Amino acid sequence: MSKSYRDGLPINPEKFVDQLMRLKRGSIGRREFLGLTGLGIATAVMAREFGIMPSPAFAQEGLGDRMSIATWPNYHDPATFENFKAETGVAVEVNVFGSNEEMLAKLQAGASGWSLFVPTNYTISTYKKLDIIEALDMAKLANFDGSQQDPRFTGEGTIDGATYAVPKNWGTTGFAVNTKKLTKPITSWKEFWDTAMADGDGRTMVHDYQLTTIGNALKYFGFSFNSLKPDELAKAEELLLKVKPHLFAVSSDYQPSMRAGDAWMTMCWTNDGAQLHRDIPEIAYVLGKEGGEIWTDFYAIPKDAPNKPAGYALLNYLMDPKVAVKEHLANGAPSTDARVNAMLPKEVLDNPILYPAAELLSPLEFGAAATLTDPARAELMARFKSA
Repeated sequence: MSKSYRDGLPINPEKFVDQLMRLKRGSIGRREFLGLTGLGIATAVMAREFGIMPSPAFAQEGLGDRMSIATWPNYHDPATFENFKAETGVAVEVNVFGSNEEMLAKLQAGASGWSLFVPTNYTISTYKKLDIIEALDMAKLANFDGSQQDPRFTGEGTIDGATYAVPKNWGTTGFAVNTKKLTKPITSWKEFWDTAMADGDGRTMVHDYQLTTIGNALKYFGFSFNSLKPDELAKAEELLLKVKPHLFAVSSDYQPSMRAGDAWMTMCWTNDGAQLHRDIPEIAYVLGKEGGEIWTDFYAIPKDAPNKPAGYALLNYLMDPKVAVKEHLANGAPSTDARVNAMLPKEVLDNPILYPAAELLSPLEFGAAATLTDPARAELMARFKSA
């Protein structure tokens, strides 16, 4: 074990713990803490006494006292950010978005203020092409282990051999149904849309997000979720405009309305479906039998991030399996990391919402990069929302 000296005397583990508690209380700053303890003994004692290793970003100065992350509704355990602040002194501001298009527009406008954000798989190549994210310095992510990642879900984070994003979790896009309100079984996207105009009139929600709303309208006709064909998009638009007067709302933050009973059916992502069903068992999560979306969400750092050291520190913290497993238990999305899956309870791994049968996954499509910036789909969504 290495030693740290102050006034010529080595600091022992007990004194180190005392200094660590002073740091957490705010009685001393990080600079003084590092000077009092030394990095060698800090690493050894933290590993032995607390079962954690300080990240390279924590060990260096200049983390600041705050940072911002852009992410999705209901997507994190609030305790994660509280614990990160307790360990590093960095407060995390959480910005919630409803679509990747909103995230893209904010980043393109510049000065987003984010030091970390959560893009979906199909958007990463566009961010790289627009030069608004940069390749990650993997030396700063000691907690990430690429060999433990499921390659089905991770490929789009790597472009031309460089890693631009690392995976948070994966999931599917289906729909949630309150089976006490809508008692007739609904098993397909055709039935979803038809029910929205019948028994679910005034009680149905769809995403404020062109990929899924247009994609699942396309599935009504058996077309590809990612179609850019003008004649197929025209049919999807016809359906959406027909359904629009019957909708309760167009919003990607649908949990409050489903929980209150104001909405009875909604397009829904895996994590929300798991949370809703856990808390209100009569709310079922359904994958339309025609197919739909499978996705991976990643973490990435914007090129103009105002606090990159803190962005890396938080990202490395989130990649720790002990932290990630708490995130997955809280947000209800399945993990891409075998280390995390090994720590999850059996009832989670056996949950068909989180880990569906292979035959249900096989018809699903990953979003295509072209859909993010396709003007025809963007204009279609704008007309639908303004109708």
